[in-house]
Formats: sequence, C-alpha cells, structure tokens
Amino acid sequence: MVTKTIFKRTSQLLEDLNVKINEVCDDGNDLIKISEKALLIIDESIRKLKLLVSNHHFDHIAEEVIFFKKLKPQFISKFIYYSAVLDIESHKPAAGNKTLKKYYEAEQEKLRNFYVEHSEFYSYYKREATYLDHKIFVRNSYDLKMKLSSGFYNYDPSFTTSHDHLIARFISNGQFDQYLKKQIEGFSENATGKVLSPLNWTGSKVGLIELTYALYQMRCFNGGNIELSEVIKFVEKSLDCDLGNFHKTVFEIRNRKQGPTKFLNWSVTILTDIL
Repeated sequence: MVTKTIFKRTSQLLEDLNVKINEVCDDGNDLIKISEKALLIIDESIRKLKLLVSNHHFDHIAEEVIFFKKLKPQFISKFIYYSAVLDIESHKPAAGNKTLKKYYEAEQEKLRNFYVEHSEFYSYYKREATYLDHKIFVRNSYDLKMKLSSGFYNYDPSFTTSHDHLIARFISNGQFDQYLKKQIEGFSENATGKVLSPLNWTGSKVGLIELTYALYQMRCFNGGNIELSEVIKFVEKSLDCDLGNFHKTVFEIRNRKQGPTKFLNWSVTILTDIL
C-alpha cells in the first residue's frame, strides 16, 4: 500500500471517529458512561490504524514524521483524554461544591507539574520546531541522550516512536484542562445553571449550525482539540438556544445539491454589498 493511500485512509478513519464520538457525547450527560463508550470506539479505531501502518515502510523520512507527529497523536490523545475523564469522574467524592472545586483544581496542578517536567520538549512542540524530528518521530531511531518515557521499551516498535506519545499527551492535556475549567466554572454559575447573555440568535438554526461546523472544521476552537458536540453545547448555552439533532443537520448540510455553504455564501454576498 502506498503512503498516499495510508494518509487518505487515516484521515477517513479520524473523520469517522469524530462523528461516532460526537454521537456518543450527544447521547446523555453521564460522563462515566460517555467516556466508557468513547474509549471502546477509539480503541477500535486505533487498532485499525495500527494494522494500516505497522508493516508499512515509508519511502521518505518526512512522510513517517508526518504520520507520527501529526496523525497518530490525534487518535491517541482522544484515548488519553477520555481515560482521564473516566478516572476523575469515577473517583469523584460525594461532597459539596467547595470540596469538588478543590478536587478539580488538584487535577489542574497535576497538569502544570507535567508541563514543568517536560518543559524542554513542550517548548519544541509549541515552537513547531523540526530539527529533531528525524530522531524522535521515526521508528527505531532515537537518541539515548534525550529524556525518554520510563515505559518506552514496553511500546510496540512498529507503531511507536520515542516522542509521539508525548505529543498526544500535550493535545489531550489541553482538552482536559478545558474540561477541568468548565467543571470549576460550573460552581460559579447562577442557580439556574444558565449563563446570562444579552445576545439571542434570531437567524435560522440550520444557518447557525453551518457556521459553527465551518469554524469547527477550521480548527478555530482550542486548536481543533475539541469535539463538535462540545462546541455545539457551548453555542447553545451562550446564545440560549436549542440546536436539536445537529448530527442530522450537519449530514443534510454536507449533502446539499446546491453545496454545503448556503448560509456562508449568503453572508459573503451581504458583506460584499456593504463593503
């Protein structure tokens, strides 16, 4: 199988995974059950991904780097994230808001300690540096002078490089930090649990979903490290509206005969006339 096909199948596998996770997230509010279901789905996708690439030989180092630096971490980060949510929610004490707030804040402190421990590589990651990529994102090619994970030798060498797991941790930690902030902020909201806003959406729901979905696909929220269902819930809460079965609406938008960007095209036309 050629690398181009590998990349194409990986992208399709990730898109399908995101759709399935969004459906799970939209199917109830029990975080433990949601996380358990999501982990099963993610595990299945990772196994398929492993079958795709384990015996594949990349013709160019740059291709292998792309896979292990950019593609694989998007799958593994989801598994790490939902594992963290499952762990924190299943061990959450039955206590008052003050205790629970401290409980979530303690998890934030663990994240901060992780970044301190890996500050040097985190800087490399955030600066989008590449000078070490040929060593740390290529299989069976690593530098023992660099800091390696204590469990590195337990990894499958056909599906692992020395640092792709850390990239996944950085991605998942970003999402998990947002999750923790949301839980903590929940203790400060008014009694109705609603965020008061002077804005109300008066356009069509389909138009709002189309706009939100476009921004989501452009990775405008949290650098793309967030599920569509979470973005939708934020929009609903912020604008005090109910977008209903957005999965069905997104499907219908993507399959329009006249194209998927009806609302966006109309917006561009209005702006063009004004400007």
